[in-house]
Amino acid sequence: MSQVLRAGWLCFLGVLFAVGCTVAPRPGSPIPPAAEVLPADARALAYGQTVDQVLQNAQMGDKIRALFGPDWMPAAQGGGQLIMGAAPYFERGGPLRMVRIGGEDYIAVTGCVPRDCDTQRVLLLIRADGSQLLARLDEGGFSHYYGYGSEALTRNTAPLVVDSGLRALKRTGNPYPA
Repeated sequence: MSQVLRAGWLCFLGVLFAVGCTVAPRPGSPIPPAAEVLPADARALAYGQTVDQVLQNAQMGDKIRALFGPDWMPAAQGGGQLIMGAAPYFERGGPLRMVRIGGEDYIAVTGCVPRDCDTQRVLLLIRADGSQLLARLDEGGFSHYYGYGSEALTRNTAPLVVDSGLRALKRTGNPYPA
């Protein structure tokens, strides 16, 4: 009798997992754009050869600070919602790379807080022409998304673009500094 019950439960769980894995997304829900890491070229270094140089670049520095807005500064110093502010997330920078997301090319800038690269990290995407910036900042289990630029991205689509870029970078290895 116990073998019959065990077999019944296993069949039930198998059906449950099969149904759970094949549920279609809600109609009208946005689809994540396709993304791929591109071979290295000079465009990745258009605003600097390191993360520090990109942050200090005359064309990009002010845009990056505007992207994060009040979150650039720590909350204790009158900043936004981030405890440390966004600036420390760029202290340990990773390599600059190119990523194509939904047909658009972006410079991918990664960084992390030196004492906690596993949970305190950032991905900044700069469109190749410099007109749009998108970012994802992971703050110890919470992800914050940011958008700046000429094209209006909704709160629903900006995370899809950034997360697609992050998945492409992860397929090539750990995208963040070690």
